[in-house]
Amino acid sequence: MSSTINKEDKIYVAGHRGLVGSAIVRNLREKGYENIVGRTHRELDLTDQAAVRAFFEAERPDVVVLAAAKVGGINANNTAPADFAWDNMQIQCNVIKAAHDFGVRKLLFLGSTCIYPKLAPQPIPEDALLTGPLEPTNEAYAIAKISGLEMCKFFKRQYGDDFISCMPTNLYGPHDNYDLAGSHVMPAMIRKFHEAKVSRADSVELWGTGTPLREFLYVDDMADACVFLLEHYDGEQHVNIGTGKEVTIRQLAETVQRVVGFEGQIVWNTKMPDGTPRKLTDVTKLHGLGWHHQVELEEGVKLAYDWFVEHVDAARGM
Repeated sequence: MSSTINKEDKIYVAGHRGLVGSAIVRNLREKGYENIVGRTHRELDLTDQAAVRAFFEAERPDVVVLAAAKVGGINANNTAPADFAWDNMQIQCNVIKAAHDFGVRKLLFLGSTCIYPKLAPQPIPEDALLTGPLEPTNEAYAIAKISGLEMCKFFKRQYGDDFISCMPTNLYGPHDNYDLAGSHVMPAMIRKFHEAKVSRADSVELWGTGTPLREFLYVDDMADACVFLLEHYDGEQHVNIGTGKEVTIRQLAETVQRVVGFEGQIVWNTKMPDGTPRKLTDVTKLHGLGWHHQVELEEGVKLAYDWFVEHVDAARGM
């Protein structure tokens, strides 16, 4: 059963304060969707099945965007794999089952690039899912996300629920995590170069060789694609969301350095790991549906850096 979303719909965005969820809320509001519901973790623990069902029974949302997840970097995933698998599976199962039981008309579940095999073909097509072993360092998170994608597919197949899934590439932008202990490469670089500029340091040390290739998507573009899919897509297979363009980590570093205005040297610590050599999404399917990204890398870095500077004190504590 396919459906579209209407301006009058009550839309529940799970994870509405995070990098992804807050961008989706912004995009929905820009497009005239005003009836948006959100709950903080303190207000609603999505791992608590009874609480989730009580929320759905009381609120009766028409549309659900499942952007909430327990997330972390390589170290966190490596040291607490059981927590990442358990928490994320509970969140997904509770929300997806409640959405089915309480008559949600459309649900969008967000995956992660780590769902694909470590040695997936490049660029990575949607049908590479479940064709090979995962990257061991984030396997628990990946398996949880895969179970969410498959759960949506199964509810669609068995009950006809219009539950769809998407798979965004590496995201960055407002409300990102700038804590160096757990942040991803882009926000970490922004903070490092900014602090080096402020302290007038001679150099900034970055990990690895700078040779790995990565794809980056500005989070407001990702949000626009998500709302586009809610409005136009009802397929069983998940959809990759990305730019289809890649840069080396070295090129990224030089772009961030230029935007921030740091005039010192970049020192590459080649004793530290590079990670996967290449990770690019195949966005042929998304382009075929009629959506393309708008924000190119340098413009996006400028927007992200402007937000960081404006919120630098809060960002430090994230």
